[in-house]
Amino acid sequence: MDFKIEAMIGLFPILFKALGLTLKITFISTIISVLLGILVAVIRFFKVKVLYEITGLFVSFFRGTPLLVQLFLIYYGLPQVFPIFINMSAFTATVLGLSLHFSAYMAETIRGALSSVDKGQLEAGYSVGMNTIQVMVRIVIPQGIRVAIPSIVNISIDLLKSSSLAFTLGLADIMAKTQLEAASSYRFLESYLAVALVYWALVILLERVQKILEIRLNRGY
Repeated sequence: MDFKIEAMIGLFPILFKALGLTLKITFISTIISVLLGILVAVIRFFKVKVLYEITGLFVSFFRGTPLLVQLFLIYYGLPQVFPIFINMSAFTATVLGLSLHFSAYMAETIRGALSSVDKGQLEAGYSVGMNTIQVMVRIVIPQGIRVAIPSIVNISIDLLKSSSLAFTLGLADIMAKTQLEAASSYRFLESYLAVALVYWALVILLERVQKILEIRLNRGY
């Protein structure tokens, strides 16, 4: 069967209709993973008793097991043990799985960035009467985030691509639409090439966002 570019081009309107779901999953999961990553990073940065060991186990588990296994554990496993999860939707399970998985990576990246901030700046903050929370919010975290931006965007790009696993839980994202179109038309090359180009375009857009953020956050340094 010959490659037909018109068949590939004809797929884009179908993929664009499902693109909103992919972007929604990616956006919500990225926000949650960054916030949770900051929380875990701060706990591990200060080595808070008990929580330090718990967050260490959290990071180890979610970095040490496949994302697909984690999604299945959350969607199919949790309802068996906790009845509150019986009515959990595939969308919620996907967002929860992606958020937990990538927050573990975010936490280690942010913790490393926080450690790069000069300790003298913490002492300077304490010397002018700031408490620990104020020192972290006003001095350490802003500088640490600036250092961590390239890694955070890289993890976000990985999260975007990993959102393609949502179709394994039954969500009709762009990957699911691609699977259906490829199976019905037998145009596998055209179908997967089209979805690859969509993901590539989104990653290029994220790289542009990264450059803008780096320029803005580096002002004054």
